[in-house]
Amino acid sequence: MSRIGVRPITIPAGVEVTVGDDNVIKVKGPKGELCQKIGAGMKVEIEGETLKVSRPDDNRQNRSQHGLARTLINNMIEGVTKGYERKLNIVGVGYSAAKQGNTLVLKLGYSHPIELVDPAGITTETPDATTVIIKGIDKAQVGNYAADVRGWRPPEPYKGKGVLYDGEVVHKKEGKSAAK
Repeated sequence: MSRIGVRPITIPAGVEVTVGDDNVIKVKGPKGELCQKIGAGMKVEIEGETLKVSRPDDNRQNRSQHGLARTLINNMIEGVTKGYERKLNIVGVGYSAAKQGNTLVLKLGYSHPIELVDPAGITTETPDATTVIIKGIDKAQVGNYAADVRGWRPPEPYKGKGVLYDGEVVHKKEGKSAAK
């Protein structure tokens, strides 16, 4: 039995959840609207202010989809009520970030600045030159965009320079030792 899948989801006030054809779940809330198709075998029941996800049998495919379906729906509900945010820190001499309209401009040691246009549904902020905050209602989209930004200069293990997630620890390696 799935420990995550059997938990009921409470639907907060101001959030509307509908189950359409082919298990398409639509969640509408104060911050926006999200839509997600979940596994065909999953059964979604809305009873008042709670939502339950159940599976038809203990087939391996259905067992693997049970917790995933519940988590996806819960993430959509949390996204339209609170939203998601990912913070990135830029470490390195001369490395910086700036916001120009809806474009994020990164200077990461290349011969040219990197200009990234914010995708639909994503907003970026730069409170200072070494911090980037990525916000949105879709958890996967926020995480993917943060990974794209980080991918331009991942942290390197010798000096610790690069784009790091907030709270990420880079374990530094020793450099070459002098000859014996």
